[in-house]
Amino acid sequence: MTRPVALDNVAHADLRVAFRHGAAYGHAVNQALVLPTEFAEAQRDFPILFRRDSDAGLQAVALLGLDRDENLFLEGDRWISGHIPLSLQRGPFLIGLTADGAAPVIQIDLDDPRVGAADGEPLFLPHGGQTPMLDHVGRLLAAIHVGMADAGPTYAAFDALGLIQPATLELMLDDERRYAIGDHEVLAAERLEALGPAELGELHQAGHLAAAFLLAASLGNMPRLIARKNARDAA
Repeated sequence: MTRPVALDNVAHADLRVAFRHGAAYGHAVNQALVLPTEFAEAQRDFPILFRRDSDAGLQAVALLGLDRDENLFLEGDRWISGHIPLSLQRGPFLIGLTADGAAPVIQIDLDDPRVGAADGEPLFLPHGGQTPMLDHVGRLLAAIHVGMADAGPTYAAFDALGLIQPATLELMLDDERRYAIGDHEVLAAERLEALGPAELGELHQAGHLAAAFLLAASLGNMPRLIARKNARDAA
């Protein structure tokens, strides 16, 4: 259960929040939502795949592990990747809307165990201004907000050009262990390379071309994910 409320510098003047990572905070997952605003950072660490949901439509996800609830980039309470997906990095903070629905506001889940922690950091200064931590949260949520707005048009452009294609990824960990990742789609590098000048120009003009190359390049992280899996299982 969650209990999101709009953050307020009077009602929450003394509220402290601990930015912690770990299984207790939902980080023991083998996939995490990623958005166009973070593709440049995420593709350095994770393979990025697509899921096609009947309600949410196309969503890009970073592959973090191969087994259920397995995050190969999490060691106890510490991430060992260069980038943490924004959907997990945001902690107990969410994006809400003002009462008239006109503007986004920062919300906080008061039921999150990190909220109210004695060793947490304050959100507001003694006279009501925002602390650097809350400024950081604002930037994270702004990137999520922009990324969510960008995702639909970006993925629709890829889909229209046939760039996103179903794929079953066959991963051989060793001579005996094999994983098959189905029900996902990928940005097909072969199709991207086959685009003509007009199609490439269309993607470039719309601001989507860089994202396409980043997504295709991210699949090069698959061998490193297998190596992490083998090392974790051997430990």
